[in-house]
Amino acid sequence: MKFVNKKTIIAIALTSLLGACAQTNSSAPAGFDQAATDAANHRFENQYKPGELKSIQTPNTVETSIGTLQFIDGAPTPETAQMAYDHLDTARAADVFLKAMPAASVKGLMDGPRAIGADDYNKVMIMDKLMNSKSLFLTANTSTLYVTPVLDLKKDGPMVIDVPKGMLGAFNDAWFRYMGDIGPFGPDKGQGGKFLVLPPHYEGEVPEGYHVVKSKTYRVWTFMRGSIANGVEAGAKNITDNLKVYPLAKAANPEPTQFISGSDEYFNTIHSNDASFYHHVDEVIQYEPIDAIDVETRGLLASIGIVKGQKFAPDARMQKILEDGVAIGNATARSIVWYPRVGGSVSNMKGVQAYPDTNSSWIMAWVDKNVFFNGQDKNTMNSDARVMFHYPYTAVTPAMAVSIPGKGSDYVMAFTDSEKQPLDGSKTYKVTLPANAPAADFWAFTIYDSQTRSMLQTSQPFPTLGSQDKGLKANADGSYTVYFGPKAPAGKESNWLETIPGKSWFNILRMYGPEKEWVEKTWRPSEVIEVK
Repeated sequence: MKFVNKKTIIAIALTSLLGACAQTNSSAPAGFDQAATDAANHRFENQYKPGELKSIQTPNTVETSIGTLQFIDGAPTPETAQMAYDHLDTARAADVFLKAMPAASVKGLMDGPRAIGADDYNKVMIMDKLMNSKSLFLTANTSTLYVTPVLDLKKDGPMVIDVPKGMLGAFNDAWFRYMGDIGPFGPDKGQGGKFLVLPPHYEGEVPEGYHVVKSKTYRVWTFMRGSIANGVEAGAKNITDNLKVYPLAKAANPEPTQFISGSDEYFNTIHSNDASFYHHVDEVIQYEPIDAIDVETRGLLASIGIVKGQKFAPDARMQKILEDGVAIGNATARSIVWYPRVGGSVSNMKGVQAYPDTNSSWIMAWVDKNVFFNGQDKNTMNSDARVMFHYPYTAVTPAMAVSIPGKGSDYVMAFTDSEKQPLDGSKTYKVTLPANAPAADFWAFTIYDSQTRSMLQTSQPFPTLGSQDKGLKANADGSYTVYFGPKAPAGKESNWLETIPGKSWFNILRMYGPEKEWVEKTWRPSEVIEVK
């Protein structure tokens, strides 16, 4: 009898099995013997640390969350490769939604007012009669005199904004990044002055007498709040009489600035949550300079077909991928906002809790009040914190995250009730504010539509209730209880905000002139409690 050594037997077996595989349907490694594969792969196992060889090998069949993946001794079948690519492209599409959200959001804020006529640099939208629930505008309030000049430095060159005294605001670029402040936290210190906004890579002469702001992008969103200490009408007049926007090239003879009222108007400023989102991001990429964003982000966008200088034209397969990716991204964004992860092995959102010692549902807009999202070490990007802000809110400036007793404003938000359940418009809830609310100016609740993240549209056009409202009734101990529901509880009509059955909602409590007890959290609102 002729003897054959073990290596020859294994080689013959593998050759036979590979031949069998080649003759079968390539959709699965049918007939490929895992035992034979293991034997071949384990020939030198004793030469390595225990388990080391196994840790770098891939089984012929792998069960995963995206399905069963099949390999021929580490080589993926064509079907497995397609599954992997579908998953990769979908994951990247979802990631683009989360990472490019700031650009899409500020694009919506700049484009939206064009629908009501604010379509050029000298046509500036103003909420001269404040804002009500008709406007789709992320978590705006009913107590602020907004004015929002939009600059296009590619079309118009360096731009001047002559700001009157008493304004508060900032400049944000086309990726919603902070550029500089206007008002008490800005170089004008609240006294007003001329701001000169320069385009990317500007090399021209910079005249004296301006507060200079340099932009990395061509389009710039400027948001300001006017003082209404002397009334809304007086505040609006201060703006319309004194705010001017014009190109530096026309400084000697600027065209008059026109003001377009956005009050009581239906228009939308919110980015889409469907596959059109990616086309809007592509518009930003095509218009802005290539170095407006870093190479890593550009690479992520390119991986789904968004490349500067190239037409974005997804084929049928990729269109379906984008629709899936945006749905997953949108669900992820909403999950981050409604249920930020503050415990477990991934707890990067701990700093968003307003009252962490009680596991309260009240949260803040900024994780650790960090408007740059770069972590406590200032070197680690917290992408969830960025989503947490940009999905429901607008306007990026460190001034928004500073709590100074008796000055400015501060907020807490409740997206869920005391049991961590979404707020249901068919149910009745209440919040009680203890006596002596620490707000030097006033406090106010405003409620928002969970879908649009804009003011909830009800029979109350200004869905806000607070200490400035006449008829608001205090409890016997000086506290105030505010009710939220489809119908006012008997006798509580003056302390009630309407909700809509079939619609979810969330709540923001704003403190204007927050005092020491608020800042130090020795005074706190109750949870949002369902009235059963």
